Formats: sequence, C-alpha cells, structure tokens
Amino acid sequence: MLQLLPYPKASHPTGSIRVDGEEIVGAAEPVLRSTRGNRISMIFQEPMTSLNPLQTIERQINEILSVHRGMEAQAARTRTLELLRLVGLQNAEQRLNAYPHQLSGGQRQRVMIAMALANEPELLIADEPTTALDVTVQAQVLALLRSLQERLGMAILLITHDLGIVEHMADRICVMSDGELVETGDTRSVFGSPRHAYTRMLISAEPGGRKSRPPPDAPEVVTGDGVKVYFPIKAGIFRRTVDHVRAVDGVSLNVRERHTVGVVGESGSGKTTLGLALLRLIKSGGAIRFDGQAIQGRGFKDLRPLRREMQIVFQDPFASLSPRLSAGQIVEEGLLVHGLGGTYEERRRIIGDALREVGLDPDIQDRYPHEFSGGQRQRIAIARAMVLKPRFVVLDEPTSALDRSVQAQIVDLLRDLQERHDLAYLFISHDLKVVRALADEIIVMRDGKVVERGSADRVFEDPQTAYTKALMAAAFDLAADESGTVRA
Repeated sequence: MLQLLPYPKASHPTGSIRVDGEEIVGAAEPVLRSTRGNRISMIFQEPMTSLNPLQTIERQINEILSVHRGMEAQAARTRTLELLRLVGLQNAEQRLNAYPHQLSGGQRQRVMIAMALANEPELLIADEPTTALDVTVQAQVLALLRSLQERLGMAILLITHDLGIVEHMADRICVMSDGELVETGDTRSVFGSPRHAYTRMLISAEPGGRKSRPPPDAPEVVTGDGVKVYFPIKAGIFRRTVDHVRAVDGVSLNVRERHTVGVVGESGSGKTTLGLALLRLIKSGGAIRFDGQAIQGRGFKDLRPLRREMQIVFQDPFASLSPRLSAGQIVEEGLLVHGLGGTYEERRRIIGDALREVGLDPDIQDRYPHEFSGGQRQRIAIARAMVLKPRFVVLDEPTSALDRSVQAQIVDLLRDLQERHDLAYLFISHDLKVVRALADEIIVMRDGKVVERGSADRVFEDPQTAYTKALMAAAFDLAADESGTVRA
C-alpha cells in the first residue's frame, strides 16, 4: 500500500490502491513522500530492524517531526516526550538519549508506535504491533490504539497472527492463505461460523495439553542463588557511576532434569537478563552452579567444555541465524567448535538427524534462512541447540513471532525433545497460554525481583499477588470478584 516492496523483485503488475481517491500504484515520488508517514504510517513487526542502531531515540522521532511538520528542536523534543509518555514508556526523559540496543524488545516496540503516531495519520498499518509485548502492556497498547482511533478518526489495518487480538480489535476480518483472501466478513460471523477450512484450523489451533509430570526428586541441573545483574548509570563530564539499573536483583532458582521453569513478567522485568546470567553470557553476582559445579567467576577457557551442555534458543530466529550461512552450516557450527562429528560426511549425517528430529527434511541443509518460513527458521534454531545434546536449554520467547498453528507445533516439539533427552528448560515468555502448556514451575518477575513463585497449577489457578492476577486477567480475559479471587 505504501509502495515499499523491493523493485524489481516485487511489483504491482495489476490492481489499484487509492488513498482518498488518489491512485497510489505508479504514483510519482513526491506523491508517495507526502503519503508515507504523514497520511499513512506503519508500525513494523520487528523494531530492531526498523530503528537506526546509530541514532538515539530522540533523534529518530525528531526526524519525523522535522521532515513532516518543520518543528524546531525544542518543540520536537517536547512532542517526542509527549509521544513516549503516550505509549507508556517509563522514564521517558531518561530514554531520549538511549540507543535501540539499550532498550528491551517491548520498549523498542513502544518507540516504533510513537514514531508511527507522530503525525496523527489517517490510516495506521499495524504489522504485528504487540508481538514483542507482554500481556499487560499488550492490553495497554491496544487500548491506546483504540482511544487514538476514536480521538483522531484514524483507520487501522491490523496485521496479526494473534486471533485474540483480532477478536478484540477488529470490525471486519480478512483471512489470507498463500497470498489470497480465503474468507472475509464481520468479526462476529467469522469467529461464530467460519466457512473456510483454513479459518476453522486457525481458530481451533492453540497450544494446549499438559506435559507429563516429571519426578519431583530429579537431579538439579542449574542452580542460582541470589543472582544479581546491575548496569551502571553514568553522569557528568567524567562519566562517574551515580546509580545502577537493577536488571536482576537477588533471584534464586533451581532447574531440575526434565523440569521446565517458566519465567514470566512485563517487558524489561529482567527475564532475558536472568537467562543470560545463568548461562554466564553476561557478568553477574551471586552463586551459579551447573551440575553441582560452581561456575561463577570461571574464565572463558574453563567454561568452554561446559558450553555444549548449556544452550539457548533466541526469540527472533531471523536475527539469530546468520544470513550468510546455510541451514547445515548453522547447525554444524557448534560441532566444529567442540570438535564433534569427525569427518565432513559424519557431520552431515549428524546434522541431518538433528533436522529430522525437529521435523525438517535433512535435504534442506544447503538452503539459506531467507528461504524458510518463521516456523522453519525457529526449528533450525532449535536444531542448532539440540545437535550438541545439551542438558540445559534457555528458551527465550521461542514462539512469540509464530502464528498460532505453528506455536502449537513448536510447543509439542519442545515437550517431545525434553522427554526424549531428559532436558532441563528455562522457558521465558510473555505468552501465558504457551507457558501453561510447558511449565512445571512458574517464576513471576517484576523490576528484577521475583514477586511470586510456585507450581504452574497453583500460580495459574490461585495467584497470590495483585501483579500476577493482573497478568492472568490480561492473558485469559479473567475478572476478579469482590473478594479478589480471579474467575473466568
């Protein structure tokens, strides 16, 4: 619609797109410039690939205000602060000089939304706008978009794989499959009586079921005691440390064989930082033990033999897979580092077995990441971790970028791999439905601290803190009665 497809690889051979009666297909560049970002804005799915890594947040939003509205620096700064507060970014003034890599995924997405709303467009194209956000922030952002829509008379084209959001937000629905519309209609009729088989499959597909209960006395694989990760805040001419961001503040946990510990909480609560600390990928305080061995304070060489037993699957497979390596080379990398597999032919066989185990054809080894779907890329990322036969795997939002049907497949795959190889999982997610399908124990984090912990059944059925109740309410559309008990 914005004529942003890469030419000549993609083009509009036929058809028409009109904005207020003005034809956009084939329009001159000045017409397109006046339309993009002014009359039509877009929130992109992956903010890290859309934000400039070399510019501060303030400069990136100011650029929009300067180009489209001709604002002076002070006026642009005031408007930027107003926008950041509007989208709920905490400590907005302190974030102005931050770079994208210094923000969490949810915070970056809020910045993207602020940029899209800067010029109060007539049409907002929201491409998976809440994928990286936790459930409470997701509810806030959706409420924000609704209120802005009513206040500005703005039209929204919402692109998403989350049918819960569609049901909550949309007036009309268009269901696409293989580049074609297979069903359209108002929200009530599509959800109430879907006509197409693909629509029925999407509505019925949801991560569910429960994994078999692991033995409670299973051996501990990873133990953390009082884990702390502090990032210094520097100020003044000499950049002295004046305070610290307490990303993880005294967290203790243990992960047993065949057990899954689910870590939930808002964006920026310290979930991913905790996982990286347990893997010794960032500097931390407190005690960390792997298989009974103290690993805190060990050097790079001392830790290297343990690395094959501690693996991670990242949130965004497209960002974590090298575009210059084939699928086979990506999975092979760990084998080469740890001197496994012997000959090239032997490694190819091991890689083929790993790909087959995650549901992929071994013949795809020579294809590159851009040639796969999101679900296939995530399976390659899982194969890369599993090929080394680890004992402990950190799963950092491994299903957040996937549609509902693929989510269910990945959850089933992870459960199967855990039972087959006696794996210990630390599962980080803001999607509580997925957490419920996988976790044995839940840790709820907020501002770097654990605010509640317990068995998955207990936490989901009888949350104790107001914060946990709010998370459950946002995720499962629950309500609390007068006594505070959360009910369906």
